[in-house]
Amino acid sequence: MWLPIVVFFAVTSAIIGGFLLLVPDKTDKRLHALTSKGAPESQGWHSAVVKVVAPFAKLSTPSGEWETSPFRQKFIHAGIRHPKAPHVFFGLKTLLPFLFAVPVFFLLRGMQDVSTLKLSAAVFWAGLVGCYLPNIVLHFMAKRRKREVFDNFPDAADLMLVCVEAGLGMDAALTRVAEESLGKSATLAEELQLTNLEIRAGSSREKALRNLALRTGVEELNSFATMLIQADKFGTSVGDSLRVFSEDLRHKRQIRAEEHAAKVPTKMLFPLVLFIFPSIIMVVVGPAIIQIVRQIGPMLSGNH
Repeated sequence: MWLPIVVFFAVTSAIIGGFLLLVPDKTDKRLHALTSKGAPESQGWHSAVVKVVAPFAKLSTPSGEWETSPFRQKFIHAGIRHPKAPHVFFGLKTLLPFLFAVPVFFLLRGMQDVSTLKLSAAVFWAGLVGCYLPNIVLHFMAKRRKREVFDNFPDAADLMLVCVEAGLGMDAALTRVAEESLGKSATLAEELQLTNLEIRAGSSREKALRNLALRTGVEELNSFATMLIQADKFGTSVGDSLRVFSEDLRHKRQIRAEEHAAKVPTKMLFPLVLFIFPSIIMVVVGPAIIQIVRQIGPMLSGNH
């Protein structure tokens, strides 16, 4: 009778011990996150990528200062603020054309039916794709970030309205909204925290709000900054202005959602025609075609 009990406790202890070993503690996670933030840059894998790619960035970096470059605003809209990011970007624009074109050249060169013109065109297009691939990735990163800010800002505007009507000042309301938005949208919370830091550092509220609109690249945030600036200048009620703005923002989000919903049937048309309809036709009409061939085939061949 003791043997099953001992086996049961042994297996249970082994399972609990394995769980404790494999699942890290929350305290260890927190300490690891704090130590990784304070770790030097040379210990990360991104530093190795920078060392490899950065020397090639000089070949494709545009002339002029980085502060006035149009790529700087695109990096800010994508949420990339690392000082070595431009070196990686332009270094990849130099390396990727060769990494794409050379394999295509050797792959098509071994084929006998490929002419020199087709080989040159394939190598050219492969290099062109490699050159513009970083631009495409940067564009989609910025677009996704703008979409996230736009989708979460109406809720932040409603929360800001509640804070203002509860008696908080505008600066305190921004701080509160940034703290509450951290769990839902880290991007929006980060931008609002940067705005609060600018105001605390001595910058005017007008300039901080303008910088918020420039960093995000969202048109609605530009309207939000203009609304608050005009409310401060003309002495109108910030609560009433926020109420009208939040209602208009929710209406825009609803219209945008309806627009995307209206595009769904058109987008589904191509997979339906190319993949689903042929399968349905083969399943429904296939047995009938087989029966027709079995009945008519012998009649056409003369074998009754």
